[in-house]
Amino acid sequence: MSDALARLREAGVSIWLDDLSRRRLVDGSLSRLVRDRHVVGVTTNPTIFAHAIEGSDSYDDQIADLALRRVGVEEALRALTTFDVRWACDVLRPVYEASGGVDGRVSIEVDPRLAHDTARTVAEARALWWLVDRPNLFVKIPAARQGLKAISACLAEGISINVTLLFSLDRYDQVVEAFLSGMEGARDAGHDLAGIASVASFFVSRVDTEIDHRLDRVSGEKAAALRGRAAIANARIAYEHYERFFTSERWLRLEEAGARRQRLLWASTSVKDPAYDDTRYVTDLIAPDVVNTMPEATLNAVADHGTVLARSIGDTYGEAHTVLDELAGVGVDYADVVRVLEEEGVEKFDKSWEELAGKLTAALNEPVGERTER
Repeated sequence: MSDALARLREAGVSIWLDDLSRRRLVDGSLSRLVRDRHVVGVTTNPTIFAHAIEGSDSYDDQIADLALRRVGVEEALRALTTFDVRWACDVLRPVYEASGGVDGRVSIEVDPRLAHDTARTVAEARALWWLVDRPNLFVKIPAARQGLKAISACLAEGISINVTLLFSLDRYDQVVEAFLSGMEGARDAGHDLAGIASVASFFVSRVDTEIDHRLDRVSGEKAAALRGRAAIANARIAYEHYERFFTSERWLRLEEAGARRQRLLWASTSVKDPAYDDTRYVTDLIAPDVVNTMPEATLNAVADHGTVLARSIGDTYGEAHTVLDELAGVGVDYADVVRVLEEEGVEKFDKSWEELAGKLTAALNEPVGERTER
């Protein structure tokens, strides 16, 4: 047990792992992280699954069976990913029970190519919810504009949702509105609100990567001094919005009916610039009731040398707003930054899914003898 990770938990941060593979499940490494590293949840995305399936022979037997059954590539992808997520849900089930349903969650993403089609996103979310069939599942839906209605519709049906690919403060406000509307719909439909959960996954490091790139094209000391400050400022202001939303009269009425808050989840927490401290997107974003999902390298870095305070977001809102104002002052267009990041986020996941589908198609069409001999 790491003292740094223990202190992070004591400060109210839920530690989730941003990775999943069948190898982790087979060799017990996920169970060990739960036992030894305070990991209480798992997130996945199309890129994670692409790396997991392409880099392992752990899936060969299932792919062979799918090929013999002549299953199409889309259904095969669902079968492979839901198998892993269902297994991970079972590994995390004791955490889910012990935390009263707060943690112990595992996320699976709807096909990202559906991000701009509300009806198909809802249909896919229903299918994943049914296929995994575990109460500690989160279905991930991108926060792109067309996803907002899907988020509300799924919550209203009692499906727990992880809203992903959030970069913008305005989009976050829209996501909370979608969450509140969905929970009101669930209440009106007679669902048990305590059984429905949600997180809003606010991406961090990618904001610095994009803004630093733009700052590097601006001359002057003022621009240089702003490098590496945008992402943490943006996330801290999101938490300010969170505190405002979840003390409102509208929310308090839902809370009285049994609803749980939609927690903020810090995603994209690995540091991309080696000049920066490799724990900064964890240790600088500590506050009660947040989730931080980390790749294992970041988790190990925090365990090894992270400086964990009781709360690193407290009393930082004024400074955070100043950073965004100063960025505007040197010509960085925040609205354009977050637009680009949202569009690129969906496109990157689309590409991972397409590449994985292409390789799986080849595997499904491979002669059985060749596959079993490999």
